[in-house]
Amino acid sequence: LGFQKVPDPTPGKNKVHLDFHGADKEAEVARLVGLGARETGRRAPPNRSPHRSCADPEGNAFCVAGG
Repeated sequence: LGFQKVPDPTPGKNKVHLDFHGADKEAEVARLVGLGARETGRRAPPNRSPHRSCADPEGNAFCVAGG
């Protein structure tokens, strides 16, 4: 578990943003969607590692990264 300070607070968003990492990013996204998550379609900025942005059934954002 790692913590990262962000430059400014983002009002109205979840207080915690989780990033999940796995060997097979596509399989993990499919598994999470099968459990009720949805892809949000947001993409990583060019200077960050590629990830898939998702949200849980209550709208809390999280990302999935990996191979």
